[in-house]
Amino acid sequence: MSSDSPTAAPLWTPSAERIRSTQLDAFRREINARFGLSLETYDDLHTWSVSEVSSFWEAVWQFTGLVRSTEPTRVMGEPRMPGTVWFEDARLNFAENLLRHRDSDRVALYAIREGQDAPTALTYRELADRVARLRTWMKAHGVGPGDRVAAFISNVPEAVIGMLAAASLGAVWSSCSPDFGFNGVMDRFGQIAPKLLIAIDGYRYNGKAFDTRERVAQVAATIDSIEHVLVVSQLGENDLSGIRGAVPWATALATEAEPLAFAQLPFDHPLYILYSSGTTGVPKCIVHGAGGTLLQHAKELVLHTDVSEDDVVFYFTTCGWMMWNWLVSTLLTGASVVLFDGSPAHPDVSVLWRMAASLRISVFGTSPKFLTLCEKSGLKPATDHDLSALRAVLSTGAPLSVENFEYVYEAIGDVQLASIAGGTDIVSCFMLGSPVSPVYPGEIQKRGLGMDVHAYDDDAKSVVSEKGELVCITPFPSMPVGFYGDEDGSRYRGAYFEHFPGVWRHGDYVEITEHGGVIIYGRSDATLNPGGVRIGTAEIYRQVEALDEVVDALVVGQPFKDDVRVLLFVVLRDGLTLDDDGVAKIKKQIRANTTPRHVPARVLQVPAIPRTISGKRVELAVRRILTGEKVTNRDALANPESLAAFEALRDELSA
Repeated sequence: MSSDSPTAAPLWTPSAERIRSTQLDAFRREINARFGLSLETYDDLHTWSVSEVSSFWEAVWQFTGLVRSTEPTRVMGEPRMPGTVWFEDARLNFAENLLRHRDSDRVALYAIREGQDAPTALTYRELADRVARLRTWMKAHGVGPGDRVAAFISNVPEAVIGMLAAASLGAVWSSCSPDFGFNGVMDRFGQIAPKLLIAIDGYRYNGKAFDTRERVAQVAATIDSIEHVLVVSQLGENDLSGIRGAVPWATALATEAEPLAFAQLPFDHPLYILYSSGTTGVPKCIVHGAGGTLLQHAKELVLHTDVSEDDVVFYFTTCGWMMWNWLVSTLLTGASVVLFDGSPAHPDVSVLWRMAASLRISVFGTSPKFLTLCEKSGLKPATDHDLSALRAVLSTGAPLSVENFEYVYEAIGDVQLASIAGGTDIVSCFMLGSPVSPVYPGEIQKRGLGMDVHAYDDDAKSVVSEKGELVCITPFPSMPVGFYGDEDGSRYRGAYFEHFPGVWRHGDYVEITEHGGVIIYGRSDATLNPGGVRIGTAEIYRQVEALDEVVDALVVGQPFKDDVRVLLFVVLRDGLTLDDDGVAKIKKQIRANTTPRHVPARVLQVPAIPRTISGKRVELAVRRILTGEKVTNRDALANPESLAAFEALRDELSA
């Protein structure tokens, strides 16, 4: 597969040998042989994948070796959104596919907890044994197809074991991290009536221990549908008397296991319930099907990330973020998955890089915020640690700035930097890496195979090298089955299909570049419109974060005197105070590198920027505060106390 030849200079280009060795190139060659084609570049393959949709997805299934017990009568029904039927009459099990290497003694899971000296490890054989034991216990306690199993849990092996046991029975898994407050948990699990709750007794973060038993007891007492609470001991707190229906995890795992079996279910049988961030209201309960999730993740892991059984794969995530679901799907490749539970900056910012060196991690997943923190801390990971096994760095959660790209290639070295973007809505990516293509500063490498992604202007016309709404115009298998409790589908249709009928509108403001990359300018509902000109928040963040004294920032548009003015809030390094010179420096940086319209009308210092528990800025919550509206779901935030500073500024900014 030849690499593309754009006019801009790439930061990294794979060698011909590296391209030839990838599974993506092997897939291209197989497609050419099977269909008598002569596809040469990634873009050739992408064009074929979105024009021959049925053939493409069946080819992915076969190439990645996924298991199904009954063949489909057809791969794809009528191509409409929503409503396309995929792999009709096929039968499969998600857990069976993730455990297809269950007779192997290779390491399946490495688990590292904050404060732990060395990781624990589970082989595929050991993992399957624990899944079988828990599955037997669940089955004996009435858990079956369609029942909801909710988990209030850290990123620990018990979460993976619980999900696989539930999926093996056809139960539906839903999880959130234990740093959610009671209301945040209830806004999620309170909507889905779980039969079983798996909960952790506590966790450690940033050097502190947090006991969660009181919250677990409150949840169990409030949700009547919960029949049992399996309690995972993390802090060694053994008194579970206050928790209704509590059963120690160790008791369930002591069950004599029946032979591991897997319920054979339809392609779209519900697998996961994930949640929108819910920062401006009760979160949407997004139901994802087993087959669509499996197929999409197999494509992204095998073809786009080139993961094989020789890899060690890490992504910094919690169980409340879809990247946990994505990471765990790595098991289908036979690779080793690294689970990290704790702060990425404790005892220092090098903790994850030390882990990468000791475990010889080959795929390292992170975020722009972490990379910026590393840069501003002066870290040179490749100099300070042996990262010779590392071949790919992945990043998501926000757009990567050009400076983030440059830092990776200066401080980490010869790696494929793959910015990836999609979301909870599709439990996967619209745009992501391509191991056969160059990396350009500030750009996501490519649109995903099988994802017919475009930028639409206001007239619903596809544009290139112009900003527009991110849309997908062809159905894909990982579209949600629906929203839980949305019996007539009206909420689901309203969320994605009302703006452009029959077309998925994702809510991102993007540009498709001339060489097939994608630049994200922020959420379209957070874009700014000063003087009627639409600009993306990412353009401002890039400039502000380039300043050494700025630790974090948030920008919103505020209705003001028949227009919209741009407000910028900044967090400065400890001990610094924003004065007139500082404001002038920030405005000069933005003006010099963007346009006068990007320059904020006001720049204000705040102690912290509100973020979701998965680390995303919440511009909409701040905008609501400044327009006098209420933020109804503060438990969805990692730091709800940060909103107080914006509430204190509301009157001043309204004058």
